[in-house]
Formats: sequence, structure tokens, C-alpha cells
Amino acid sequence: MAELSTLARPYAKAAFSAAVDSGDIATWSTALQTLAVISKAESVAELIASPSVSALDKAKTIADIAGDDCNEGASNLLVVLAENDRFALLSEISSQFELLRSEHEKSADVVVTSAFELSDAQQKALTEKLTAKLSREVSMTVKVDSALIGGVIIKAGDLVIDGSVRGKLSKLADAMNS
Repeated sequence: MAELSTLARPYAKAAFSAAVDSGDIATWSTALQTLAVISKAESVAELIASPSVSALDKAKTIADIAGDDCNEGASNLLVVLAENDRFALLSEISSQFELLRSEHEKSADVVVTSAFELSDAQQKALTEKLTAKLSREVSMTVKVDSALIGGVIIKAGDLVIDGSVRGKLSKLADAMNS
């Protein structure tokens, strides 16, 4: 995965730079998300793997499938990816583009996994504390996983805060086994 991330980073940065220059970050975001979904389809994977279809035809076909969601810049990116046999990077490019977008917009998508349902007051308090800690606007998604036993796991980009009972028990078991 680290290799895909390394390979995708220059493409994501170039796409983001083009999006900022054109002032159309949201359109680019939609285009890349659509292309990432399309690239995972089995029939498209077969098209991409086919040696009998030219790189330009592959790019054009994928752009046609995306329809109006694929802007001119994204179509050009597809051509570059096709020429370099890098279609497999579309999903990672989209993910990295969204990270760059969050950084640019000073926002963060946070996933909170809790052992129990959080009340509105708890969600609000947690959002306020995360906004202060991360120094950016927080968009929080809450999931419930009873396997945590108690506590929460907070994921924001590369930051993971494991305050779950399951996590603490796991650390304790590791410490006892070493």
C-alpha cells in the first residue's frame, strides 16, 4: 500500500494543483471519486488489462463511462495514467486528493468508533475538542462497534487515538508477553 501511495502522490498533487488553479476543487473531487469507483468495476478492470486496446482508447472509454462527472482535466489525467500504465492508482489518487483538499480547506474527516451510541451532547463535546486539538473544522462520522467493550477509537487521517477497552487489553497482553 505504501508503494501505491508513493506512486499516486505526484498525480494527486498535480490534479490538486490544477483544481486550485481552476478554482474548481469540488468538480475535481467528484471526478476523481467517480473514476476511482469506475476503475474497480470488473468489466473496466478487464478493459484496462487488455493488451489489444490502446492506452488512449482505454482513457477515452473510462472518461465516457464517467460522463459529465469527468471534466477535461480529469480526462487529461486519464490519458497520462494510461500512457504510464497507472490506472491501478486511481483510487489512491482520489484518496490523496481528498487529503490535500482537507488540508487546503482546513477541515478533517474524523471517524469515531464507539462501543456504545454517543448522545448528541457527547458528539458535540467530542467535535469541539477535536476541532481544538486538530486546529481545523471537523466533520465527524460515528460508528458503533460493541467489540470494543468500552471507550472509543478516533481516526483522523494518519492520527489514531485508541481509547477502547479492547485496545488497552491488547496493549496489556503484549506487555505481559514480552
